[in-house]
Amino acid sequence: MISKFVLKYWYLILITVLLVAVQAVISLYLPDLMSDIVDKGIVKGDTGYIWHVGGKMLFVSFIGVLSSIIASYTSSVVSMGLGKDLRNSVFEKVSAFSMEEMSKFSTSSLITRTTNDVMQVQQATTMILRMVVMAPIMAVGGIIMAVNKDAKLTGILAFSLPVMLGGLGLLAAIIAPLFKSMQKKIDKLNLIVRERVTGIRVIRAFNKEEYEKERFKKANLDLTNTSLWINRIGSILFPYMMIVMNFTTIGIIWFGAKQIDAGTLQVGQMMAVMQYVMQIMFSFIMISVIFIFLPRASVSAKRISEVLKVQPKIISPISSELSQKSTLIKKNNSNDSLVRVVEFENVTFRYPGAKEPVLNNISFKAYPGQVTAIIGATGSGKTTLLNLIPRFYDATSGSVKLDGVDVKEIPFEVLRRNIGYATQKPVIFTGTILENIRFGRDWIDDTMVERAADIAQVLEFASKYPEGLNYHIEQAGLNLSGGQKQRISLARAIAGNPKIYLFDDTFSALDFKTDAKIRLRLFKETKDATVIIVAQRVATIMNADQIIVLKDGEIVGIGNHDELMRDNETYREIVYSQLSTEETR
Repeated sequence: MISKFVLKYWYLILITVLLVAVQAVISLYLPDLMSDIVDKGIVKGDTGYIWHVGGKMLFVSFIGVLSSIIASYTSSVVSMGLGKDLRNSVFEKVSAFSMEEMSKFSTSSLITRTTNDVMQVQQATTMILRMVVMAPIMAVGGIIMAVNKDAKLTGILAFSLPVMLGGLGLLAAIIAPLFKSMQKKIDKLNLIVRERVTGIRVIRAFNKEEYEKERFKKANLDLTNTSLWINRIGSILFPYMMIVMNFTTIGIIWFGAKQIDAGTLQVGQMMAVMQYVMQIMFSFIMISVIFIFLPRASVSAKRISEVLKVQPKIISPISSELSQKSTLIKKNNSNDSLVRVVEFENVTFRYPGAKEPVLNNISFKAYPGQVTAIIGATGSGKTTLLNLIPRFYDATSGSVKLDGVDVKEIPFEVLRRNIGYATQKPVIFTGTILENIRFGRDWIDDTMVERAADIAQVLEFASKYPEGLNYHIEQAGLNLSGGQKQRISLARAIAGNPKIYLFDDTFSALDFKTDAKIRLRLFKETKDATVIIVAQRVATIMNADQIIVLKDGEIVGIGNHDELMRDNETYREIVYSQLSTEETR
């Protein structure tokens, strides 16, 4: 999955590989020059030889330094570009998820995968481009050059390499599972931090600061202990490698000295063999570093691929035979009076993995110029029903239609531009009040924003600030009351002048006076639109043209207030639980 992102930078990867190969070859060539100087010796009058060999060494070294600088640059471009592409792809993929796919990954896990996991892949990419290419060339080239100088002396590698590789394999086998565990613990830590920040008011209200601190402390300590174990095991690696290298050096000097004494080996040759053996050993040190970081990067790559491989079940249709029928919907930008009939036809919906349906055989029509209200006990399926209209979920069976066209055959952009949706829990973003109402919709001008703010009674409190609608809202709207956030959410839904309004219990945090003001203005301004309201308060929907009563996911009554009071026992129970007999009239 990630390989296709890597291939995008194939030309830079090729350049980096060639430059790293040049570095490796140069590092193998220099000891050979050094051994020639030592063996030949320098006497008076050899100035020309010194300039010749020294100049050659300086030139080769300059090429090596230049190659190293350029390779560092190109490898950084590849790794940073790969990180950027992965973050963009994960974000775009998650943005396309329906609510069903979102439930497969926790928010904290998605944040970790987009940040920490991508960073691990970036680091591994840089190391692979620099070390994985250089290490084999230095190892193989070093063995060839060392054997060429003296095969017997190079034979010491037959003992030291198996010892080194055995230790590397053992450490890698221990560390790999710990890295997988570590990434999950980072997810958990992010989850606790997120809950701590978003739930700060509840935590303080219940005086649970110490409890949350203890939760964080345990998760943090768990992550720290895992990190310490990995680092402790990793800390064994380099001393182990140095011990093997030092004993190898001692062995070379020991056997080399005997050969020099016997006259079968020169000092320069022994020094060259020693340098080549050190390079061979150093190449295995580079491999050992890769063994430490690659398992973690591999785990991170798998976690990223898990997100990228998910195919959203709810997708926007690209083309359809019914596109001509959608012409009415596409006329949303004009000022004509269009039909906006929302129809549920034998709709049944079951959440993924659930045994029982949340909605069962739902059928009704909501007409433009009318207010359709939905009421019922908690858990009766009111919000779920509303979520099927903008396709946050798709019906398990049956169909949801807009002007006779199934919503599954209407492009998201067209469908959702026609819908103004105010959620049950208002979502406020960091920025100004005006930016929250406009919400990135450039086609909504300041006049439309002010109109929406006036209808939703946002101007009532915004005018008290010197900045007005440019008043800055803190993260999650912490400097606003619940009612103020709900009014901004309502204004956001109204600002685009949609043809269908969906209000999911968005009046619950408002006082009765403000509620009445907003409803009076709202129903006047939306007289040509289809309005569907989910409500808990009977007073909010008593004047609705059509009231749908839900019970256990089924419609048990449809009619206006008077009709339902006369004929529907479930509705009467709801009403009498909130209002007196006099107030129901």
